[in-house]
Amino acid sequence: MGITHTVISLIDFGGMPDSGKDAAAAMRRAIDAAAKIAGPVVLTCGQGRYDFYPEHATKAKYYISNTASEAENSDVTKTVGILLQGLRNVTIDGNGSLFVFHGKQTMLVVDGCEEVEIRNLRLDYEKPTVAEMTVEGIGAGYLDAVVHRDSRYVIEDGSLTWVGEGWRFREGPMQEYDPLTDTTWRIDNAAAAASRVEELSPGRLRLFYDAGLMPATAAGRVFQARDGIRDQVGALIIRSRKVAWRDMGVHFMHGLGLVCQFSENVSFERMELAPRPETGRTAAAFADCIHVSGCRGLIRVADSRFAGAHDDVINVHGTYLRVAGQPAADEVLLRYMHPQSYGFAAFFPGDRIEFIRSGSLAAFAEAVVLEAALAEPRVMRIKLDRNVPEELRDDDVVENVTWTPEVEIVNNRMARIPTRGVLVTTRRRALIEGNRFERMTMSAVLVAGDARSWYESGKAEHLTIRGNTFIECGDADNAVISISPETGERHYVHSYIVIEGNRFVMRHASVLEASCTEHLTFRDNLIVHPGELQETGAAIRLFACDEVCVTNNRYVGGNSVDIK
Repeated sequence: MGITHTVISLIDFGGMPDSGKDAAAAMRRAIDAAAKIAGPVVLTCGQGRYDFYPEHATKAKYYISNTASEAENSDVTKTVGILLQGLRNVTIDGNGSLFVFHGKQTMLVVDGCEEVEIRNLRLDYEKPTVAEMTVEGIGAGYLDAVVHRDSRYVIEDGSLTWVGEGWRFREGPMQEYDPLTDTTWRIDNAAAAASRVEELSPGRLRLFYDAGLMPATAAGRVFQARDGIRDQVGALIIRSRKVAWRDMGVHFMHGLGLVCQFSENVSFERMELAPRPETGRTAAAFADCIHVSGCRGLIRVADSRFAGAHDDVINVHGTYLRVAGQPAADEVLLRYMHPQSYGFAAFFPGDRIEFIRSGSLAAFAEAVVLEAALAEPRVMRIKLDRNVPEELRDDDVVENVTWTPEVEIVNNRMARIPTRGVLVTTRRRALIEGNRFERMTMSAVLVAGDARSWYESGKAEHLTIRGNTFIECGDADNAVISISPETGERHYVHSYIVIEGNRFVMRHASVLEASCTEHLTFRDNLIVHPGELQETGAAIRLFACDEVCVTNNRYVGGNSVDIK
């Protein structure tokens, strides 16, 4: 006999679709009821639209990696639309419904849960925090633009200010999207650079520029603007196990994106992270799409589509903490170094750690954590099963080896990304297979790791990049695939990386650049250059690498090459 499960409906708790009323309280009652039921529970929604407003959302403090510094956002309280906390064997089934969030919210938090599935649901914002306008025409010293119907603005003293539900900004990052090439890249803020802005009619603006400040753009292109402060995230999965997102549409996220932090076995399958076509928007993510920090088990992203982010599609890493003191022979103080990552527990009793030289990223000692606690938001104190190594330096860092995941990123499509497709630094098995990367303006795949800037930890030891298609990715400074640990010494950081059976359609970038890597294989790949044929020396660049095998690759050139 199969496992039976209990079904409860959001409607029974007052959540009525298409009512326009705030569904937050009804959802909270339904979740509380599900938590009291033993055994598998499915919480279903009557098909339709549900609105979630910040006034009745849950307020909870969460320190989240790669979000905002104390100076950028001193209050780490998150406005949580839907909070799943301490649940076991619970499924949220949206039945195809659309959840629309108002204001700035973290749409969903999964905290301390196990065996939770979220499926058949679409998430969006009523007024996205990325404002959009399309260039309509260009004149002498000015351009005309049409503001998207979901973006709001005011003109104050001749300057353009974007306004939304409880927020407003003038300065901030901007991107430009070209629908003819389906490409997005970062630019200087064209609205902030205008000397004067006039409203020609509701929703139509004329932006004037002083000599030399006119943007190099074209009619039909879209400007996307945001304030740049990651005060919320799209969703957070924290301290949880066996969490699955399936058959989901995520059509806008404010902040960092879908964040997994110190969780185990998380999967995203058949996801559509892109604007809803009927909205006419071009941006779906304020920053990254999926960000994985300090997780373990298997992280799987499969059979999904990503289009319209303002940063990377997928980033998987840990966090290096720098040595800040030694209060006892077997204790060490560790400091969070990057301004945007701090406050969360990065070590737990039983974790295995390695001491790392910041210059070479080489491990020189290991230990097991017996006790761990935050001494202050930026400092952790850990007690070890042995004395701290005598050769410890002030600039050394520590990596949590236990919280490093296996990774599978398979059969996804990524487009309209201004930065990288996949960043991954984990010592466990990682597979990037069967994906399509379209016109990333930086590297499609980046394997980095550093203890000097972002302090994103990890070394790649078992990475396979196989059977992918790379369409015109990279530029003069960023190879399509870049294996580039940030080191100042000739020391091998990454190893056993296999790049095989891929198809590269080139633009103006190298196919592969690698440094401080050993046991690197590049074989059975097809490199297509629609113009003149690239020479091998220009296509592959190596520095301080050993045990490298480059074999059986084909190079094809010519203006008649099909790049679809």
